[in-house]
Amino acid sequence: MTDPLDKATSKAPATLGEGCLSRYDPDDLSAEDGTEFPGAAELWEQLQEEPAPTAVGANLPEKKP
Repeated sequence: MTDPLDKATSKAPATLGEGCLSRYDPDDLSAEDGTEFPGAAELWEQLQEEPAPTAVGANLPEKKP
């Protein structure tokens, strides 16, 4: 890095695909990109055990005609 202004910028990792199918290239990601999440599996299991939220007003009595 010879240009001192390069420090003040960031660049996105390489992508694969186009449009709606565009995603970051997993081979181009590193720990510097924030890809490490050691608690992901535990969080996923915890979220799967919680009951699904109910819709607003789902427990209201039905209207009688």
